Amino acid sequence: MSTYDDNWGMIGHEWAVELLASRLVSERASHAYLFTGPSQIGKSTLAVRFAQAMNCTDPGSNGVPCGKCRACDLIGRGIHPDVQVVSAEGKSIKIESIRELQQSLALRPYEARFRVAILTDMQLATDHAADALLKTLEEPPASTRLLLTSDVSESLLPTIVSRCQVIPLRPVSIDTLAEALSHWHGLDEHEAALLAALSGGRPGWAISAIENPELLKERAEIVNAILAVLNEKRVGRFNYSEEIARHPELQLVLETWQSWWRDVLLLVEGSSVMPVNIDRREDLQAISFQVTPEEARRALRAVRHTIEALDKNANTRLALDVMLLEMPYL
Repeated sequence: MSTYDDNWGMIGHEWAVELLASRLVSERASHAYLFTGPSQIGKSTLAVRFAQAMNCTDPGSNGVPCGKCRACDLIGRGIHPDVQVVSAEGKSIKIESIRELQQSLALRPYEARFRVAILTDMQLATDHAADALLKTLEEPPASTRLLLTSDVSESLLPTIVSRCQVIPLRPVSIDTLAEALSHWHGLDEHEAALLAALSGGRPGWAISAIENPELLKERAEIVNAILAVLNEKRVGRFNYSEEIARHPELQLVLETWQSWWRDVLLLVEGSSVMPVNIDRREDLQAISFQVTPEEARRALRAVRHTIEALDKNANTRLALDVMLLEMPYL
């Protein structure tokens, strides 16, 4: 009896699991896959499950890994000798990591059916590292499978993307995620609905919030800061910019700003779509009465442009200054 369900123990992404399982059952799996999607959407989890399914010694008839054999257990714990995970060291994946991986992939599997390389956040690879990986993608050993993850395929060299089967993961429906959080993590209906909404359909974020309650506390502090800074003049906004430029979780700060202005825009335009920040509905409505649709759109664009600029190594403080000057004054 499998310890995983037919969806490989994944929350959502059923179509991707079905596609990968069918490839395994028909023995038509590609030598390389690229899983794309937002942070914490489930890309790395799907890669691990796929590695388990490829090497499971007691799989189900429809390609479901058992989740409990030696291979599934070791892969799940990240210690299987034939499954190697490559991720960024500091801010990038360096060529030395790719060269070490290539030496490993040149060897026959020690005990598994396939040697599997899982390369997470390939958009962080240096140019030299990406070029080196391309050589392996062009002529992979027969017993090797490469599983890459990235935010979007456009972040990678077109020649890398063209040698992979791309599996784009989208946010999981809020209802599906809430049901899974209740079923697997024992949350009550209200808690599950709140976390599902706040996650924006990202199972990894919701699970992280369950495991680390400080995440929700920090988010609440960020929202309170948003409300405060919108009432500040230029000096107050620059002081806030200086503060968050050094914030260890700047990505969370910007994601919260982005979800906030998305919610405000939905309310201003009279949309029936449920806001992400459902626990702060009164604050959202108060702001929606004070801004125009164009002001809300401009603020949302400013946050998105800032996120894109910082991904391209723009000056953090300058980018944040520009963003905050685009915000409406309440």
